[in-house]
Amino acid sequence: MTVHSKIQPYIDAWTHSIESINELVAPLVEGEWNRPTECPYWSVRDVVSHVIGYECEMLGDPRPIHTLPSDLRHITSEFARYIEVPVDTRRHHTAPEMTSELEYTIIRRSRQLRNESRGPEQSMRGPMGQEMTLEHLLWMRTFDVWVHEQDLRRALGTPGNLASPAAVYARDFLLRALPKVIAKDAGAPPGSAVVFDIHGPLEFMRTVRVDQDGRGTIDSAVSLGPAVTFSTDWETFLRLVCGRVRPAAVADRVKVEGDQGLANAILAHIALTP
Repeated sequence: MTVHSKIQPYIDAWTHSIESINELVAPLVEGEWNRPTECPYWSVRDVVSHVIGYECEMLGDPRPIHTLPSDLRHITSEFARYIEVPVDTRRHHTAPEMTSELEYTIIRRSRQLRNESRGPEQSMRGPMGQEMTLEHLLWMRTFDVWVHEQDLRRALGTPGNLASPAAVYARDFLLRALPKVIAKDAGAPPGSAVVFDIHGPLEFMRTVRVDQDGRGTIDSAVSLGPAVTFSTDWETFLRLVCGRVRPAAVADRVKVEGDQGLANAILAHIALTP
């Protein structure tokens, strides 16, 4: 085996998730590809196009030369434009074109990953030329593919894989961003702690602590007398943190104890992805 043992689990989790997407969309009829998803402004077709586009980029394929329509309201940054181009180029593709391209992309990318001989710390070019390690790049792709798998599952009414290997990597990817949200964005006071108590298919409890210098850290130790405790299910937490739903829409699913003002500030900044 040429693949480093540290990155093989990411590849396995990615494989499980992207093959699940393939199985989900393979039987869809033409109209079902136009169903809206919770991923803002994107249909089922758009989500699958995004997954295909990113994996093609990882394969080294040239990015499509394409001018976006001027009426796409959600294109408000260069990053949004970068993300949208591979999506918009496929908006008129038929169901057979979509499924055949997805399947072929998975075959090509899986072959590339099976032959991966670089170590986890190897520097790589990520999206928009960003430098990152191979391990981080694979972690990011696993997170992205699994989150979009869940977008598709909710849109198509086929829940599943909420505790899959990729789900665990996605959880850890999201949790590492919470200290900044709480300490900097929401302005939690020095010396305070905020607890997230998550139940459901993936159960966990994490505490974000803000030190005297205003820096946040996260751990799994129990906190006595936290400023705020959030209790919710894993899927609702995922939808909130990924910006798929507004806090007010799931208020009945999120139990909040403690400082309501701080809780509202945290919820106002909790969406980490567009």
